[in-house]
Amino acid sequence: MLSVNQFRANLKQYVDQAVDNHEPLQVTRKNGEAFVVMSLDDYKREQETLYVLSNTSLMGQIQESLHSYGKNQGYTPTDDELGFE
Repeated sequence: MLSVNQFRANLKQYVDQAVDNHEPLQVTRKNGEAFVVMSLDDYKREQETLYVLSNTSLMGQIQESLHSYGKNQGYTPTDDELGFE
């Protein structure tokens, strides 16, 4: 955790750190409220993950695929579908 004053004093360093290390940075204000600094790419990945996890139909398809894969009954694409000629 980082104070807003520390963050402000070294803004470029902390933003570069959050972007380069792909780790969100938590910053706390004087009143105790906090916010997070993260790269846009990391934010988009988080949003996509939340969407997938909240989509019960998609999660069901993933579970079914894992189950059939574990039994070696999964779908095998053709060479044409894979782009091999």
